[in-house]
Amino acid sequence: MTPPDAPHNRWSDLDRPPLNGTALRRGLLRPDTLWTSLEVVESTGSTNTDLAGRARDGAVGEGTVLVAEEQTAGRGRLERTWTAPPRSGLFFSVYLEPGDIPVERWGWVPLLAGVAAATGLAKSAGVDMSLKWPNDLLVGVAGEERKTGGILGEFAGDGIVVGLGINVSLRADELPAPTAGSLALAGAVSTDRETLLRAVLRSLEDWYGRWKQADGDAAASGLQAAYAAGCATLDRTVRAELPGGTSLVGEAVAIDGDGRLVLSTEDGLQQPVSAGDIVHLRGAAGGLT
Repeated sequence: MTPPDAPHNRWSDLDRPPLNGTALRRGLLRPDTLWTSLEVVESTGSTNTDLAGRARDGAVGEGTVLVAEEQTAGRGRLERTWTAPPRSGLFFSVYLEPGDIPVERWGWVPLLAGVAAATGLAKSAGVDMSLKWPNDLLVGVAGEERKTGGILGEFAGDGIVVGLGINVSLRADELPAPTAGSLALAGAVSTDRETLLRAVLRSLEDWYGRWKQADGDAAASGLQAAYAAGCATLDRTVRAELPGGTSLVGEAVAIDGDGRLVLSTEDGLQQPVSAGDIVHLRGAAGGLT
């Protein structure tokens, strides 16, 4: 290992080699694929902020991928920060243009990214993955559910930017919170970030293609069923902390056609939740393999 006072260079942590942008472009950018451009930068504040700015300026097209070895101002849902050591994870954003698909269906795109990421990582890392509604990726570490990734979508230009942050090789003493985890701590058979990134992007292309072919219909494309099958939030008692400071407790019973979480409350009502922070209180966990 490099001594702590040694000058930093791109190979200072041999357990965390840099991504090879040329190899990634060679493997992913083909005429018949979704991905049209892929850039790897050493460090940036937020790949979502950067890509959204370019989209608003009309400087990017569909299929653009921006990857950072380090994010210094990464953003999660509800304006939370996302930080991790350089090259310890996958920090990237993609730009998609659903085109003629009704804009009210675009809200499914971040959930679609969750299904795609969980599916791709389960196959390439050999780790059981599940989804916490709406956009967290969960793994099991020492018998506990831990968040190993998050997804953030935002409208920009004529499309939507979807950012993903995935903890890959974080060690226990590097975790930002007791509820966090990483693929390595979950027993991943591979933590090669290039392999994992290719798997996630290919899975995302597949699911996005299915969804677009079905005109954004989550049921017809199989997306709604796939999300429900991998959602650890369903069949549990949860507390939804809603915008405005209110909260709602109930059993999570379904994901509806608009991607909302449906709660069955004590008074017998079924209440759809479209936005908020979900706290798992008790019940069975789901899995996506």
